[in-house]
Amino acid sequence: MMSLYSATITLALVMDPLGNIPVFLAVLNNVDPKRRKLLVLRETFIAFLILTAFLFFGKNILEGMSISEPALGIAGGIILFLIALRMIFPPDEEQKVSKTTTEPFIVPLAVPLIAGPSTMAVVMLLANQAPQHLGLCLLALFIASLFCTAILVFADFLRKILGDRGITAIERLMGMILTTMAVQMFLTGISAFFHI
Repeated sequence: MMSLYSATITLALVMDPLGNIPVFLAVLNNVDPKRRKLLVLRETFIAFLILTAFLFFGKNILEGMSISEPALGIAGGIILFLIALRMIFPPDEEQKVSKTTTEPFIVPLAVPLIAGPSTMAVVMLLANQAPQHLGLCLLALFIASLFCTAILVFADFLRKILGDRGITAIERLMGMILTTMAVQMFLTGISAFFHI
């Protein structure tokens, strides 16, 4: 089972708030700066509620689809590895941003930027690994969501202070950390499958 620290770090890395700063700023470009923070708070709260639902009901989803814990661990490791690669080698911003003139609601900020398929998969993996410690997993999700919210609320300020290069450098460092966690998760899944 992951500790509170490792679970929180994993969730925070997968949510990738630093990587989402350019996307959030682009999507909210036409929104009044005073209202922008309220929208970020709303969207991150919605994402938290969605991920909480997957935390508590993810096991039922897995059982319904007959997915074993080793299979989920291996798949989770592969997904995290792919996310880490995107953090280290990010796509062009034009590919990440869909231009919009209306105020966003749920899509694309809450889902899929924060509560995307990868984050949902990690939340279900945590719940499946420690069904008796769902409270700890919920606390990790809450702390990671607070961290993500804080980063995105101050997105304008952070971009001015760190600059695009600074944000990119930090994101790539986080990607390197996530790569090692992904490999460990994959190896754990392989070991459980082959009973090593």
